Amino acid sequence: NSNLLQMLSLYRVEKNLLPLNIDEFYLDELMEELAARNDLYIKSRHIKVDFQVPQDLAWYFDFDLVANLLNDIFVNALRYCKSQILITAQLNENRLQIDIADDGEGYPDEMLQSQQQDPTETDLTLSRTGLGLYFARLIAATHEQNGRNGQILLQNGGPLNGSVFTLTLP
Repeated sequence: NSNLLQMLSLYRVEKNLLPLNIDEFYLDELMEELAARNDLYIKSRHIKVDFQVPQDLAWYFDFDLVANLLNDIFVNALRYCKSQILITAQLNENRLQIDIADDGEGYPDEMLQSQQQDPTETDLTLSRTGLGLYFARLIAATHEQNGRNGQILLQNGGPLNGSVFTLTLP
C-alpha cells in the first residue's frame, strides 16, 4: 500500500497535482502513531525505541505525507538496527528537525554518495533503486515556507553509532 501511495504521489508531482494538506500537528502524537503502527515488529525483535520529543512541540506539515515518509524510514531502521533506535524532534534555526538514528552498521557508502541522485539515473538491476529516498526528498521539498524547502540528509555515526536519517521542514 505504501509503495502504491508513493507511485501515485510521484505521478501527481509530475503533473503538478500533489495536494498538500498543511495543518498544525503535535510531534509527540505523530511519534505515538509511528510506534503503534510498528508495535508488533518492535516487540517481536525486542528493539528498544526511545523518543526525545518535547510534549508541546507542534509544527505545520502534511500529516499523511510526513507520517508515511517517517514510517518507511522507521521500518528500515527496525530492519537494520541491532537493538536500539532513537527518534528526536526539535527546532533548529526556526525549522523542524526530526532524526531517526539506529545502532546498526550505518548506510552503505554508495547510498551516502548517491543520496542526491536523480531516479532517472538509477540502475534498476541493483537491489536498491533509490526511489524511497527520491520520494522522501519530494515530500520534504513540497513543504515550502518563505522560499525555503524541506530537506533530507543521510549520515552515519550519530548518538547510536549507526545510520541517521534527518528530515528538516521549514
